[in-house]
This record gives sequence, C-alpha cells and structure tokens, in this order.
Amino acid sequence: MYRKNMANDKLSNVEDNDEISLIDLFSVLWRRRVMIIVLTALGAVFSIVLALVSKSMPPETSPLPNLYKPKALLLINDSSSGGGLSSLLAGSGSLGGLASLAGVSLPSAGGTNANLALFVVKSDMFLDSVVDEFGLIKRYKIKKYVRSSSRKMLKKLITAEKDKDAGVITISFTDKDPDFATHVVNYMVRMLERRFDEMGLDKNKLEKENLENNMTNSLEEIKNLQIQAQGFNRSFSAPGAATATAIEAARLQIELKAQEQVYSQLKVQYELLKVTMASEKPVFQVLEYAQVPDQKSKPARGMLCIIITFAAGFFSVFLAFAGNAIDNIKRDPEAMAKMRGEVNYRKDKNEDYVY
Repeated sequence: MYRKNMANDKLSNVEDNDEISLIDLFSVLWRRRVMIIVLTALGAVFSIVLALVSKSMPPETSPLPNLYKPKALLLINDSSSGGGLSSLLAGSGSLGGLASLAGVSLPSAGGTNANLALFVVKSDMFLDSVVDEFGLIKRYKIKKYVRSSSRKMLKKLITAEKDKDAGVITISFTDKDPDFATHVVNYMVRMLERRFDEMGLDKNKLEKENLENNMTNSLEEIKNLQIQAQGFNRSFSAPGAATATAIEAARLQIELKAQEQVYSQLKVQYELLKVTMASEKPVFQVLEYAQVPDQKSKPARGMLCIIITFAAGFFSVFLAFAGNAIDNIKRDPEAMAKMRGEVNYRKDKNEDYVY
C-alpha cells in the first residue's frame, strides 16, 4: 500500500527552515557590531573631511567647488496686442469673430512664443554663439568633438524653465565663477531678444523701427532739398540767370513740400503707435536681468555628509549579512560539496512516495 506522507513532511521542514526571526537578524548584527560601527564612523569622518577640504581649496582644484547659478526673469507674450481694443474684444466671446474680421490678432492661451523661446535657447545656433562668445571650449578644456561636446556640456549648465502659473521664463547658468555666470546669462537674454526682433514676432516694435527709419530718411531728404533749394535761389538772384534754373528751383520747392508732408504723416503715425504700444503688452519683456549671486547654489555639503554616513551604515549592514551567509555555507558540508561540484542531485517525480 502507498501513502503520500513524505511530501507533507518535507514541506513542513522547508517552511521551518525558511522562517527568519527578528532575533536571528539582530544576533547577526550584534555579532558584527564592531564592524558596522567602525565602517559607519569612517564614512562620517570621510564625508566631514571631504567637505572641509573641498571648501578650503581653490575652486579650480577643489573636488567639490562652490557653484553659483544667477538667473534672469523674462515674460514673453503671444501677441503684442495684449491691451487696448484687442483685450476689449477678447473679453467678449460674441465679439471674437468681429475681431478676426477686423484684422485684430487676439492673444492665444497656448504660450506659443514662450515655448519658442525655450526651444531657441536649446538650439545649436544659440549654443554655438554662447560657446564662441565666451570661449567655453578652451575654458572647459574640450579636446574631442569640440562642437558637439561643447553643446552637450552647455545644455547641462543652462536651465530654461517656464512657470506654469505666472508664465515667467527663468534662464540661468551654473559655473564656479559668479561674475562669469552672470555675464553669460545676461548675454543669453540679449541674444534671445535680438532673435525675437529678427523673427519679427512683435509687430508693433517692428512697425516702430520701420517708422523711425522712414522718418530719418525723410528728414535727411528734406535737409538735402533745402540745401539744393538755397543754392538755386542764390543762382537765380544772380544777374543773367537762366530760365531753366528757375524751373529747377520751383521743382525743388515742390519736392520739399511733398517731403515735408510725408514726414508730417510719418510723425503722426509714429506718435499714434507710441500711444498704442503704451497700452499694449510687448512680446518680449525682461523682468529682471541676472545679478551676481553672493550665495552658492550647490553643493549642499551638510546633506552630502548625511548621505555618505547613511550609505556607509547600509553598506556595513550588507557586509554583516553577507559574511554571515558565507559562514553558514562554510559550516554546511553539503553546501561545500555543492560548491566543489562533488554532489549531483537527481529529481524523480515519484520520490515523495514510500511503500
């Protein structure tokens, strides 16, 4: 007669062997308490010495130099027509269609220009300009793949973030020299503003520049015509002046009056545009240029000491349990035989049955 009893006995033995009590764990830690305390203390001492030495050494040779992170604040709107008539029309949903028919661009809520600014800051052309302007290849001693390596390095040092609530963009740069980092940030702000001007995103600003150029050219033309007219008037008053000279002088007077009218109209448009711009939000606004920081941003040496001390403590506990496991294996002849490859086990599906 067959009875299935060995399987239950073996299962109960395995469960008994697999149970690990807290007393067993504590006993392992207690037997190796000296090693745990010594390693944890060594980690604490090492972290403190590292923090003190790195703080006293020059930034160029220190393993943990002070890093400074100046920042500039920007506000970039989606449209230069944020106030005046456009804002009035934007306040009423029923008038939105009338605004588009009237050719008035209402500001969108997607933050397109702000996202564009974040993209431009990370573009290759922008990064290359910063690298070349400040000689970062030589400063950071980049020897291989200088162009691509300098871009990757600069991307790690530059931070460009947008606040979701206020919509303000923060641009910062991290370096050991606070003055140098401040110059880099302000250069990036000016370059980003110049790129926005080149793209012509601020229509009012672009129109203002065109009007100023046209007014300057018109004023120069008026001055030239006045000089020419004065010369013809003197030659016309001379004895024996030709009739052709008189005709040319009259033509100059007509052109002079026309240019004066053109300049007058341009001046009126310019003054009206200034009033409009005063009531509207520009696309690119610098809220705050970077200031030289007087306090480091990192490293946090106190927190580093705590982390290293805890890491040393956990590592010593791991060594304690690993050493205990090795001692158990050494005391087990069957386990040592397995390690030497002297025992081969054969599994039989009927080995749990006895007669």
